[in-house]
This record gives sequence, structure tokens and C-alpha cells, in this order.
Amino acid sequence: MFSFGEVILVALAMVLIVEGIGPMLFANKWQRFLQQISQQPVNQLRTMGGILVTIGVVSLIYLL
Repeated sequence: MFSFGEVILVALAMVLIVEGIGPMLFANKWQRFLQQISQQPVNQLRTMGGILVTIGVVSLIYLL
């Protein structure tokens, strides 16, 4: 089938596609969103990042 490296590259490509849809279709809203995010306290951003990483790891474990 696929090697581990190929699976990682496919996953990365999919992430880039999904992440690119927002700025491509909604550039003005995306820009305002980034301005709002940049004004958030650093600890809040770290907490949100940690939550997203945890959800990702749990999802990955569940799927494998």
C-alpha cells in the first residue's frame, strides 16, 4: 500500500488545501479574523492550540 512517509505527505497536502480555502474564498473576513486573533492574550492562544493538538491526537489514536 502506502508507506508512512507517503501518508504523511498526503495528510499535509490535505491540511494545506483545507487551510487555503478560507483565505481564498473569504479574504476580507479572513483578514479581520487574523486581526482579532492577533489581539488575544498569549496564554489564551496557547490554550486554544493545546486543545486543538489534543483533539487531533485523540482523533488520530481513535482512527488508527
